[in-house]
Amino acid sequence: MLHWLPGPLNGLVSLGLLSVNTVVCCTPLFMVAFFKWIIPQKQWRAFCDRILNGIAETWIAVNNAGLALTKKIRWNVTGLEGLQRKGWYMVLANHQSWTDIVVLQKVFLRRIPFLKFFIKKELIYVPILGLAWWAMDFPFMKRTPKSVLKKKPHLKGRDLRETIKACEKFKTIPISVMNFAEGTRATAAKILAQKSPYKHLLRPKAAGTALVMAALGDRLNSILDVTIVYPEGPPSFWAFLCGKMREIRVHVESIPVCQELLGDYYNDREFRKHFQQWLNDLWEAKDRRIQAIKREWREKMSGSPMAGTVPAAPWDTAA
Repeated sequence: MLHWLPGPLNGLVSLGLLSVNTVVCCTPLFMVAFFKWIIPQKQWRAFCDRILNGIAETWIAVNNAGLALTKKIRWNVTGLEGLQRKGWYMVLANHQSWTDIVVLQKVFLRRIPFLKFFIKKELIYVPILGLAWWAMDFPFMKRTPKSVLKKKPHLKGRDLRETIKACEKFKTIPISVMNFAEGTRATAAKILAQKSPYKHLLRPKAAGTALVMAALGDRLNSILDVTIVYPEGPPSFWAFLCGKMREIRVHVESIPVCQELLGDYYNDREFRKHFQQWLNDLWEAKDRRIQAIKREWREKMSGSPMAGTVPAAPWDTAA
C-alpha cells in the first residue's frame, strides 16, 4: 500500500499508473476499432463492440487496483442489489468533480453494462482518450447556442437529430447511458448564480434525459438514480489523485421505466411538463439525501476521538 506517500508524490505515482495503463490498453483497443471500421457488417461490428467494452472494463479494473494501492478511502455504497450485466440502463447522477466519473466506473464495474456518456465535441482532441472515446462510439455533442440559432435557423433540431442518431448505436448491445442532468459541475458559486432551489445541486436539464429514454424505449431495464457525496466537499481531480479524499458515499436507487416517462418531449407540451416535474422531484429528493448524508458524517466526526486531529479539507465549500 502506497497511501502513506506524501500528497504530491502520491498524485504523481497515481497519474503515472493511470497514464501507463491508458497507453497499454489503448493499443489493442485501436487495433480492434480499426478492424471494426474497415468491415461495415452489422454482426461483425457488434462483436467488435463487445471486445472493445471488454478492453475498456479491463482498463477500469486496473485503474481501480491502482486506487486501492495508492489511496486509503472508505467506500460506503448502497443500492447495488439486483443489477444485471445484460440489460440497458439510464444512469442519472449529480455532478461535482471530474472524480465523479472515476467513482461511477468503480462502483458499477461489471455490475451493469459498460458506461457511455455524451461528450463535448471539443474533447475529441484530448490526447489518446479522445480517439478512444471515438473508437468506442461515445456520442460527441456540439450544442448550438440560442444566439447562433437566431442567425442560422436551419440548424434548429440538429442537436435533437444527433442525440437520436447516437442512441441508435446504443441498441445493438446492452449498454448503460450516463447522464449528468445538471449539464456542468455544481459549485457553490454556480448554485448561487443560477438561483437554484437546491442547496447542493444545480437545476436538472430534462431534454437530454427525455430524448435518450424515448429513443431506447422498451429496451431500458430501469433508471439508476445515483447520488454521489463527498462528505468533506468535492475534491479537484488532482486532490483526489494526491490521496486527500478519506471517504466517498454513493447511493443508488433503481426506478422502473413506465410509459408515463416515455414520450415526445419537444412536441407534446403536457408530457414535457410532466417529465420536468418528475425530474425536479427526483432532484429535490436527491438534495435532501445529500444534506442528510453530510449531516450524518459531521455528527459521526464530531463524536470521533480523531475528530479534533482531522483538519477540514481545503477544498470544502459545502455549507
